[in-house]
Formats: sequence, structure tokens, C-alpha cells
Amino acid sequence: MNENVLQTIRAGMDTFSKGQKRIAAFILDNYDRAAFMTAARLGETAYVSESTVVRFAAQLGYDGYPEMQDAMQELIRSRLTTLQRIEVSRARMTDDEVLEDVMSYDMQNIRKTMEEIPRDVFNAAADALTKARKVYIFGAGSCQALATFAAYYLRLFLDDVCLIQATGQSEIFEEMLRISDEDAVLGISFPRYSSRAVKTMHYANRKGAKVIAVTDSKASPIAAYASHLLLAHSDMASVVDSLAAPLSVINALIVAVSLRRLEARRELLTELENLWNSQEVYLSADEDENHA
Repeated sequence: MNENVLQTIRAGMDTFSKGQKRIAAFILDNYDRAAFMTAARLGETAYVSESTVVRFAAQLGYDGYPEMQDAMQELIRSRLTTLQRIEVSRARMTDDEVLEDVMSYDMQNIRKTMEEIPRDVFNAAADALTKARKVYIFGAGSCQALATFAAYYLRLFLDDVCLIQATGQSEIFEEMLRISDEDAVLGISFPRYSSRAVKTMHYANRKGAKVIAVTDSKASPIAAYASHLLLAHSDMASVVDSLAAPLSVINALIVAVSLRRLEARRELLTELENLWNSQEVYLSADEDENHA
């Protein structure tokens, strides 16, 4: 959590109303939960009205509760332990609400991401991937699945794609030893941020490579090394990361690259399709119907 918010709350204690003091006390004692509560849920928990919570945010200097909530979430998200994430989930939803709430958070994240990504930055990132001599892709933890997904599809359209799978930092650097300003790196990192991702992007940046960073905030530790920064919302503190929006951004990058490389890749893709057919890699339409 942003320490300035805590300091502001502590400094203003003497000026708060009785209800606002209850809100302040709850936030100071339970900041990991409060940062992810709606205004209505926070008011209910602190035994005050939702309007009192909104006025409290205004008194702290924020334009509204959402802005105060963003400030609270900005730094706390990367610090939550697995147990704290589960406790936050319990504070935000009941067992009966899980399916609806989780999918609603994912849809909100995708919508906000779509609205906020600058199109020129996105297009420049797609161009950098398309023109690179070699593309390196890295994601640690849960982001490794996104990196694997991106590598699978980008290999269909690009000549040289390296999915970095080493786990030790020295081995990662060894895989990237020949990286240069002719290359690009697609780095994916979301809370809790991986120190390996930070060191990897720093190394790529120092070697002059184009760094396409897919992450959640300008305050993300890999953002400082990005040539092209693509921010995707992942605002759902739970035992699992909300990676719907990051996956959607990566999908869009893959499609953008495929459109740029279609003519250059047409013959190879036709050959690949014929190979799949000859080896019966996928079920035919008739076999599909028989299995239905």
C-alpha cells in the first residue's frame, strides 16, 4: 500500500468525524483487505454509510473513492501473500458470488485495458516484434503460461523465437548472451513481480534490445526498461492472478504480427497445414462429427 496514504490518514485523525475515524482505523489495521473493497463493502464493514466513505476519500484529497482505492492498491498488490489473497477474496465475495464476481472482474479488466492502451504504442510494439532478428520471450510464475502461449503462435509467423525456460538467472543470461539491438524481448510480469523478470528485462535493455513489456502499472519494476509499455489491468487480488486482460493483449499482438507477416509466411503455413493433415495431427471434420 502507498505509505503516503497511510501517513495522510494518520495525520488527519484529529480532523475526522466519528464515522470517518472508524473507516481510518479499519484501513490502518486491515489495509490488505480495505484496498480491494468497494465503497459500499468498506462502509458496511466500518459501520458507516457508503456516502461517508466517499466523503472520507474526498477529505483525503482524492477526486473520489475509486482514485483513493487505486492509490491504496498501487503498491500493495505486489506484497500480498497467498493467505492474504484468499482473505481478500473472502472479503470481496461470498461462495455464491464467486463465478459471477470473478468473470465480472475479468471483463472489467479487459474493457479498461482496451480503453487505455495507446494505439500507437501497441502498433509500435507489434512492429518491433515483426522486424526483430530474434524475439526472446520471458515470463515467470503464472506468467510463464502466457509466455509459452505467445511463443507457440509467434513461431508460426517469425523466423527466430526463443522461449526462455531456464530458471536460474545465470542460465537465463546465457540464453540471451548474443542479444543485441537487432532483437526484441517480450517480457510479461504481474504481481507478485518476479525478480528474475526484472533482471532479465534490465539485461535486455542494457544490451540495446527492444523491450516490449506487458505488465500492470507504470510502477511495475519492469516498466523502467520498456521500449514499448503495454499496461493490462489485473485488478483482482485472489489466490490466482487475473490474467484475462494480459492474455487478450498478447492475443492482439499475435494477430497484429500475423497480419504483418501473412504474405511472407503464406507458403510455409500451407506446407505446415499439409504436414498436419498427412500426420493426422488434428481430427478431420468427419471424425469430429463421429465423436460428437
